[in-house]
Amino acid sequence: MMNTLPFKEIFKKASFILIVTMLCSFTVNAQKIAYVDVSKILNSMKEYKTAQKQIDDLAAKWRREIAEEYDQIKGMYNRYQAEQVLLSDEVRRQKEEEIMNKEKEVREMQKQKFGPEGALFKKRQELVAPIQEQVYAAIENYANDKGFDFIFDKGSASGMIFSNARYDKTDDILKELE
Repeated sequence: MMNTLPFKEIFKKASFILIVTMLCSFTVNAQKIAYVDVSKILNSMKEYKTAQKQIDDLAAKWRREIAEEYDQIKGMYNRYQAEQVLLSDEVRRQKEEEIMNKEKEVREMQKQKFGPEGALFKKRQELVAPIQEQVYAAIENYANDKGFDFIFDKGSASGMIFSNARYDKTDDILKELE
């Protein structure tokens, strides 16, 4: 029984060394991952704040203009309501059509200013996109300099904002599908 005790000790030590070696090899090959808060970065930049203020001011101006137009429509409708009983059918239809056309015109103006491809969206792209590109380029440079493989944006639904190209296996999957 004395002979089995040294064997167990040797086995334990060998197992321990094997586990440590495996853990060390895994950590050497581990990917470096980081996250950043792009919103915090942008909000700390003077250029971004200036651009955002310009956009906010422009949006407020357009909202006021649209509100004034709707006030005019409301006035037209109130005058129509007051005069309606005195008007002929032809003039009544003409006034109703005039009000509807004005409403349609204002809705179209609203769409042109605030729609998905509207003037506000284009202005935001013009002013903010270059600043965002500058931030993303800085993140990519940082990742490359410090050896990060992936960087995620903590405050956004967009998720990953940098990944090392060597981990992109899209072409491998496309080959599998051929």
